[in-house]
Amino acid sequence: MVYTRKDVSTLTRSERRRFVNAVLELKRSGEYDEFVRMHIAYYTPDGERGLRAAHMTPSFLPWHRKFLLDFERALRRVDASVTVPYWDWTRNRTPTAVPWTEDLLGGDGRRSDRQVRSGPFAFRNGRWTITAGVTDTEYLMRDLGRSHDPIALPTSRDVESAVADPLYDTAPWNSTSPRGFRNKLEGWGPGHPPASWRNHNRVHRWVGGHMVSGASVNDPVFWLHHAFVDLQWSRWRQRHPSARYLPAKPPAPGDTEHGRIVARREKLPPWDVTPQQMEDHGGIYRYA
Repeated sequence: MVYTRKDVSTLTRSERRRFVNAVLELKRSGEYDEFVRMHIAYYTPDGERGLRAAHMTPSFLPWHRKFLLDFERALRRVDASVTVPYWDWTRNRTPTAVPWTEDLLGGDGRRSDRQVRSGPFAFRNGRWTITAGVTDTEYLMRDLGRSHDPIALPTSRDVESAVADPLYDTAPWNSTSPRGFRNKLEGWGPGHPPASWRNHNRVHRWVGGHMVSGASVNDPVFWLHHAFVDLQWSRWRQRHPSARYLPAKPPAPGDTEHGRIVARREKLPPWDVTPQQMEDHGGIYRYA
């Protein structure tokens, strides 16, 4: 049966509680930290050697769709009523708006060390210790809005600039691709930060703390953020029904991207699926 992912701002009190409790149960069992480790393992920038499956690459969107689906299925094994909500950061744009509430994700980190002190994922509440990360910090950190040098969340116009592009991606298939929906949505723009941080990337920087590293999954907002990114891919396909994932074929030997990216019908590591198989989610879930 097709289930529904909802805007987090529309969740009932019961739906909020069920979602939080399911996430906490995955953390208690150790399964949550396996998702953190997987994301760290596949966080390969285009400046490094080897295959890029998750970031700075055409498969950014199908990789995270599959990753999100695996997490959602884990949640639903705990509580079949739970789905991953999405955070529309073009509308809920302040550090006190949903989802930064006591009964959902908690709020900002304190100024001295960015430690989150409120909500169910605060270290002091004893149920959310960081054990899989890129630092030794045990507590979840946030810096909503980037207090030392403030930035704003992306706007609906920023998202529209990506969704309006009818081309999925283009060579050189990395963070410097001059055209294409994927790179515009992932958010690698020209120039220097913070102006070059757009859409997906800018949200990670706005949240701050753990969200600016390969260990970003340690902050549960990761899932709500990527559900909204996934929704944009869904909207892009509706607007451009004849457009497809690119590249259709792997770059030829001698091409600098040969063996470094995943083509449409190639397997998407670490799973036995292809980007083509991930293009349509209509038989699994829909967005409200």
